[in-house]
Amino acid sequence: MDSLNDTRSDFIKEKHNETNKDAIDEQTPLKSEESTNDKSKHEAEERKLSILERLRIIKANITVEPIMACYIMPSVLASLATQNLNLEKACRVNLNFSAEVCDALTMRATENYTQEEIEVQTLTASVQAWKNIVQTAIPVMLILFVGAWSDKTGKRKSCIMLPIVGEFLTCIGFIINTYYFYELPVEVAALTEAIFPAITGGWFTNFIGVFSYISDITTVEERTYRVGIVNLCMTLGYPIGSALSGILLTWIGYYGVFSLSAILYFFSLIYGYYYLEEPKTAKLEKNKKKGRGFLREFFDVSLVLDTFKVAFKKGPGNRRLRVALLLIAVCVIFGPMHGEYVSLFIKLYILVALVFYTILSTIQLLDVVSVISVSKNLGNKIV
Repeated sequence: MDSLNDTRSDFIKEKHNETNKDAIDEQTPLKSEESTNDKSKHEAEERKLSILERLRIIKANITVEPIMACYIMPSVLASLATQNLNLEKACRVNLNFSAEVCDALTMRATENYTQEEIEVQTLTASVQAWKNIVQTAIPVMLILFVGAWSDKTGKRKSCIMLPIVGEFLTCIGFIINTYYFYELPVEVAALTEAIFPAITGGWFTNFIGVFSYISDITTVEERTYRVGIVNLCMTLGYPIGSALSGILLTWIGYYGVFSLSAILYFFSLIYGYYYLEEPKTAKLEKNKKKGRGFLREFFDVSLVLDTFKVAFKKGPGNRRLRVALLLIAVCVIFGPMHGEYVSLFIKLYILVALVFYTILSTIQLLDVVSVISVSKNLGNKIV
């Protein structure tokens, strides 16, 4: 009898526990929903924090990228305006053709002025020929010493900023050439375009400084990624500047294009001066001779000889041959870009407007960029 009572009491307790469990389960969905909401809020907060952290990391790692974007784009942006300024000066100032003839050539109504168009382009092409020699010969000589001097002293910022100063002065010179349009011939405009970038190193010096800077501030693991980001900023500058050059020249004229380019260069200079710091790397062995000035230290022939020895020294996997092939590839890729004058050919034989030429040159640049990208990938695989 006692065992029966015990069994009955146990059964009642189990029923009571099940009833309480059901009651708790009925309230559990509300509690789990609240906990789920709290969890989702917590995850959202963590996600927000991670995004902010990523933005901070991106900001902390931005160094030379804005400088390159504001250096390449205005240079390409002003190139078409420069070519047209030279053509107009050759027509109106040097050859002293009438306003009717030059206006017709500008509007591409050249049916009755074929001979005048040929004379204008002949003069412009001859000026461009010696201008390119000045614009490239001086930097080529300087670059032999700049790289070695920068490695020796650890100064990268000067190599990056000085060419931008040259481009800024060039834009100011173009504004002056536009203001004194009839007083200054086309030779002065061409010399303005050539001399300032040449004596400050031009693109060559800037590129050396930028990529050396990236190598100094990055680790081996992140170097490829950072170099790719810098290349991206450079690559985007070409088509953007080319796409906008003809449109902006039509809308705002010479003053607007050259002023906009000067503003972008000035922004690049301000950013570089205040936000770009010299990399904290160990300098090479300092010169033991006392009293050597900057010029003697800069134009050190022994450093140039060391540069050539390092570039063409023997190494595993036909290293010297690979370096020679890469140099030949650079000449083949970039040589036609500097030697051809597509705009003159198009103006003479195809008779298209500036905007159409802008579209065509943008497509051409995108094609060249794709070829360069493929060449770099193949080069990396070969090396």
